[in-house]
Amino acid sequence: MLKKTYTKTKQKCRVTFKYPNPEQADAAVLAGEFNNWSLTANPMKKLKDGSFSVTIFLESGRSYRFRYVLDGNIWINDPEADSYAANEYGEDNSVVAV
Repeated sequence: MLKKTYTKTKQKCRVTFKYPNPEQADAAVLAGEFNNWSLTANPMKKLKDGSFSVTIFLESGRSYRFRYVLDGNIWINDPEADSYAANEYGEDNSVVAV
């Protein structure tokens, strides 16, 4: 799930990424173009219901590819992403448009 809230100037968007975690993973990270696909820059918080969430600010007027990384090695797309785009590994990446 993606929740977007724009700043007053509309130059930045506060985006909350939430993953329901049906796999029941122990840990999750948000990796994407906005953090050079880092596996450490945006760790997600595990919520009481078992889902994961993280909020970051992104520059408005762009689209960003991203994926969730579960337990350090399972790359998952957001089931409610704005769209999907093919990657160089023959899979799709989630896309968030802000």
